[in-house]
Amino acid sequence: MRIHTALPTLIVAAGLLAGCTQGAMTTGRTAAAAAPQTQMTAEQVAAATAVTRAPAPRPAARATAAQLDTTTPEQRAAAAKPAEAAETRLGTTVASLGNPSEGGFWIKTPLVKERGIGRIVDPSSGKSAKVDLIPLDGPASGGSQVSLPALQLLGVSLTDLPTIEVYRS
Repeated sequence: MRIHTALPTLIVAAGLLAGCTQGAMTTGRTAAAAAPQTQMTAEQVAAATAVTRAPAPRPAARATAAQLDTTTPEQRAAAAKPAEAAETRLGTTVASLGNPSEGGFWIKTPLVKERGIGRIVDPSSGKSAKVDLIPLDGPASGGSQVSLPALQLLGVSLTDLPTIEVYRS
């Protein structure tokens, strides 16, 4: 007699949902939120936005991390490139997986008060990702939510809580 277990599926589902917040599935990006605040030129913002934005994945009952990541290989390569201009270090934060149904490279963090373009870095590996910086209510010492593609680019486990550095471009 064989006994099958759903434990691996439950572990993956729990990891994917760990960073979700109440109402996050129904919150969309507004037109006003689409214009990040930065010192970059309009051309630099357009280039960064082309890298960090991606469509939301199709809904699926048993979606894998690969199915939820809608970024293109070109976007992943561009987001992984080192910074081309001076960046301002905003601080460090404990990162968790954000809403996996929101596409693109982003971080929701209390380290910023207005939207912008930036970079996150995993100091243990040195890997980085260009991201949209999105304000998150809470104290600056509070944790942050990071998109699934950005965490994968950093090479961290989706169930880990790594300490990462946050920079503004």
